[in-house]
Amino acid sequence: MNNFLYIVWNPNEVALRLGSFSIRWYSLCWLVGLLLAYIIVKKLYKKQKIKDELFDPLFIYCFLGILIGARLGHCLFYEPGYFLSSGTHIIEMFLPIHKMADGSWKFTGYEGLASHGGTLGLMIALYIYFKKTHLSLWQVLDNIAIATPVTACFIRLGNLMNSEIIGKVTDVPWAFIFVNAEPSLATQPRHPGQLYEAIVYFIFFFVGWYIYRRRPEKVGTGFFFGLCLTLIFTARFFIEFTKINQVDFENTLPLDMGQLLSIPFVIIGIVCMMGGKWMKKIG
Repeated sequence: MNNFLYIVWNPNEVALRLGSFSIRWYSLCWLVGLLLAYIIVKKLYKKQKIKDELFDPLFIYCFLGILIGARLGHCLFYEPGYFLSSGTHIIEMFLPIHKMADGSWKFTGYEGLASHGGTLGLMIALYIYFKKTHLSLWQVLDNIAIATPVTACFIRLGNLMNSEIIGKVTDVPWAFIFVNAEPSLATQPRHPGQLYEAIVYFIFFFVGWYIYRRRPEKVGTGFFFGLCLTLIFTARFFIEFTKINQVDFENTLPLDMGQLLSIPFVIIGIVCMMGGKWMKKIG
């Protein structure tokens, strides 16, 4: 293959340095995604005349739910053999540190976050928030779901800047050569699966926002929550066909782990979209 025909992707993973302190693009993308969701949901709460004091703790619940869920999801879904094999590895599962060969501990950040786990963690966190605030559960879920695709888009852009979750070898003209990927993967043009997801999630946000502007009364029925799950995880299921497997055991599965975990979320999403009246009674 002629590598000059493709996009050579070799970004600096650090966005900003202040002396010895640095901010990586991945972290910055996460923060931008969460900030945009914060602004969008705050606007929705204001339109729905929900008290400010009920909105204030929402960001903390969402942040912790996503982070804890995404971390545990990666460790338990993709690398349970490693993280459950010893007390040291269990510590690494919860704290952003790694024990080195010489016995010392090194701060590494959370290397490994899974979107399915993040979604599940967010759902649990929102349920706890609902119990604390006594708002309608489906109103809370629908409001968050309207903003979620924006955050998902920026998280995938962060993966792109990290040259992780890369695609299979291809000869399409928009293929990326991920120079910063591990050496065995860094020389051939590959599908930019992260970019595919970022683009469709960005589109899904405008789809949800358009429907909300036309049918705001659907907030509180579970429709937007179901729509978000259905769109995002259906797209995820099909885009997974362009990606390489993240861990070796996936090679023995009929579908990869991302696809298997997406199926129940799609089913839940469809049920939520179809069951507005009875779901309103639950929440």
